[in-house]
Amino acid sequence: RVKLRSHLEEHPENLETLMKGISLLLRAVVAKYKLSPQAEEDLYKNVVGVIKGIGGMLLPEEFSEAG
Repeated sequence: RVKLRSHLEEHPENLETLMKGISLLLRAVVAKYKLSPQAEEDLYKNVVGVIKGIGGMLLPEEFSEAG
């Protein structure tokens, strides 16, 4: 987490690293709380929705291409 955070602070434009970091965080949460497959899918969909919403407001040109 520390390395990811420092990298993102230095390179905030690197969306690929951000997405990988979020994926790792989601997997850690799923493992820690032993979420069911349905809960895991719901968590993933909600996080993706938040990222797309915020990303679309901050970087509309980047997120309009990502679909």
